[in-house]
Amino acid sequence: IHFYGVKNLIRIGTAGAMQPEVKLRDVVIAIGSCTDSNYLASYRLAGDYSCTASYKLLREAVQNAEAMDMPYHVGNILCSDTFYQPELPGTGVSWTDMGMPACEMESTALYANAAYGRANALCILTISDSPYEDEEISAGDRQNSFTRMMELALSIV
Repeated sequence: IHFYGVKNLIRIGTAGAMQPEVKLRDVVIAIGSCTDSNYLASYRLAGDYSCTASYKLLREAVQNAEAMDMPYHVGNILCSDTFYQPELPGTGVSWTDMGMPACEMESTALYANAAYGRANALCILTISDSPYEDEEISAGDRQNSFTRMMELALSIV
């Protein structure tokens, strides 16, 4: 952003499902990124920062997904260093309880760095893992068949 003048950042990648209605190979468009990491502390802000996508890119992604007749989910996602942490008794409300459709590992830094650099950012994901389904997707299938998120991202640029 700062050295090359980049104004639009779109991350594509994989995520784990956190809701039973979010199926393997579904596309998730992240409106926001909640985190359980300490990444945002590096900014030394006086409070909590809400990491959100650029509305311009988000709106275009949703419109294009609908025009492409692509099933998708939009919502806040969880950005975490670990997938599927065990929920410990007595710890309160879980991220799943808060309606997070998916979990991945890069969106918080993407959205925070874009905001700081006054750039647009969007995270588009394909569900590669789900504790709600018995099916496993092989590494080869992930590499060769997760093209819908790529097509959606390319339709925006």
